[in-house]
Amino acid sequence: MTFSFPRSLLAASLGLSLAFSAANAAEPHKQVLADAEQYQPEALKLLERLVNIDSGSGYEPGLKQVSDIAIDELKKIGATIELVPNTPEKSNHVLATLKGTGKAKILLMAHMDTVFKEGSAAERPFHIKDGRAYGPGVMDDKGGIVAGIYALKVLKNLDFKDYAQITFLLDASEETGSDVATDLIKKTAKQHDVTLNLEPGRPADGLVVWRKGSATALVEVKGKAAHAGVAPELGRNAAMEAAHQILQLGKLGDEAKKTTINFTVLKAGDRTNVIPDQATAKADVRAAVPEEFDRIEKDLARVSQDKLIADTEVKTSLQRGLPPMPQTAESDRLMAMAQGIYGEIGRKLTEEGSGGAADASLSAGVGTPTLDGFGIVGGNIHTPEEYAEVASVAPRIYLLSRMIMELAKPR
Repeated sequence: MTFSFPRSLLAASLGLSLAFSAANAAEPHKQVLADAEQYQPEALKLLERLVNIDSGSGYEPGLKQVSDIAIDELKKIGATIELVPNTPEKSNHVLATLKGTGKAKILLMAHMDTVFKEGSAAERPFHIKDGRAYGPGVMDDKGGIVAGIYALKVLKNLDFKDYAQITFLLDASEETGSDVATDLIKKTAKQHDVTLNLEPGRPADGLVVWRKGSATALVEVKGKAAHAGVAPELGRNAAMEAAHQILQLGKLGDEAKKTTINFTVLKAGDRTNVIPDQATAKADVRAAVPEEFDRIEKDLARVSQDKLIADTEVKTSLQRGLPPMPQTAESDRLMAMAQGIYGEIGRKLTEEGSGGAADASLSAGVGTPTLDGFGIVGGNIHTPEEYAEVASVAPRIYLLSRMIMELAKPR
């Protein structure tokens, strides 16, 4: 019979670990620190290999290459591997499992896909300049994969097995989301006592205690085609109506509640001499609380009835993505534990929130205490200037290794 570390004891265990960390804040774990520092050059080489592979969401050849490399490294540590098909795509999610002799079940999560198109790795290969590593996906989230692998290598060097189970879940579709990934993360998180998500460390060297949820607003406009030069008055310009809707619906955000709506995709027409009869617009919607999505959905329908062009039809909808990850007492305790550990090596860990949605929201949503941002520190996420701080590699490996050790302590 498998023993699951009771979540009801998590608060007490975190409190004990925090007291331990505070008492030893000036005393780093010497072997963990030495191994983390020794591994940094090797970790950077692995990061280079991963970054120089195009693995945009849905690009199966690149995702398989990244997956194969990660699996090879995890097998060296002694992990058993399960592949979960990400149907209908051809990529696979990876579940790597390590069994120990303790009671705590700890879930690590990272993702293999990036937002960058094929050819990006050749255009902007991995390179280091002025202490920063550059390349597509270098910190989101290939740095997270590297941090996870090398933290587990540090624990293997210690022959540390005081946990019941460590599961390392590598998502193949975090940037776009998928039903398979959502179900897999929820199911797996429920089977664990705590989740540490390896999204990038924030630029101020912090961890993420809350995240906004995500949704996509869709505006569909139906007009009437006509010759743009001969008789434009006979048409009903769907593009113009869509532009009107973008301007007014784009004001539905609420700064006080951290709700944003930003239109990012507009499609209309295919010939310059024809009044377009169809147009669509999509907006990225972020909210810190679920009820804001309900409010946005209602306001989209209400406000869109104010039309610029008569006789056009406007339809709106809201497709919900990842839910918000709220800050909780449990995440605060995890954060305090992490701050104590980072203090062991003389570093200060900041507490942060993020407008970006992530898999951590799914884990937190099923009630598993979750803390996010354990990857390598970096910035300019989702841009060609994305970077990772080279000097953060060893400290982040130390932080993750020690966090696992503290969470696994027998009580």
